[in-house]
Amino acid sequence: MTHARQHTIQVVAHRGASEDAPEHTLAAYMKAIEDGADALECDVRLTADGHLVCVHDRRVNRTSNGRGAVSALELADLAALDFGAWRDSAESPDWDPARGQAPGEFTSVLTLERLLELVSDAGRRVELAIETKHPTRWAGQVEERLLHLLRRFGLDAPAADEPSPVRIMSFSARSLHRVAAAAPTLPTVYLMQFVSPRLRDGRLPAGSHIAGPGIRIVRNHPGYIARLHRAGHRVHVWTVNEPEDVDLCVRLGVEAIITNRPKQVLSQLGRL
Repeated sequence: MTHARQHTIQVVAHRGASEDAPEHTLAAYMKAIEDGADALECDVRLTADGHLVCVHDRRVNRTSNGRGAVSALELADLAALDFGAWRDSAESPDWDPARGQAPGEFTSVLTLERLLELVSDAGRRVELAIETKHPTRWAGQVEERLLHLLRRFGLDAPAADEPSPVRIMSFSARSLHRVAAAAPTLPTVYLMQFVSPRLRDGRLPAGSHIAGPGIRIVRNHPGYIARLHRAGHRVHVWTVNEPEDVDLCVRLGVEAIITNRPKQVLSQLGRL
């Protein structure tokens, strides 16, 4: 089903075009930009020597050919691993690691700094949705390093008359409160796996600007989206991969869809 849009729903590539290429790799993010994604979603963790890297899990076991916790490894340790070896490229014909990149760089660990460079060189506006992972042994340091890096790229304080190209997301209200206190103009997204009883009326924790419910919340409690909108909050839904879920998000008027399949969702929305 193709939709005529009354408002443009932002399509956010979840860990890059992660259905077509290994998640959180340069390959996945380049594919997402090529496919036309409006924004890129990434998870960030802090290495033992203080670098922010784009890795979802606490440990690298699932997504690389190595083992160990990200927080206990240095960047050089992570750089020696292959974060694409676990994916079968035969099952993902759109993933071509030979397209103009050395395979090592294409599937090596991706630093947030490198991702920011990729976005700045994209040739069009591509936003970033950066999720801080918790709990962590580096309490508070993740947000501190993140804001320092954004400051280096001039992204920590967007102009008052322009929407921010970066937003910070977390399941941790404490993390978002830290970000809001240090960089009050940066949008923050409070991610939810379930609706807390104290927030059922549409409120969000202090320091949160945007609601980020999972698609299961949207399916099971569609009326909650209306309450969030009545409370003045935008709604960004994760992870929306199935056509019927895209249809549901369109009917409910959400502002952003976070998906592993940005090209397919853009096509369904009539934007390709």
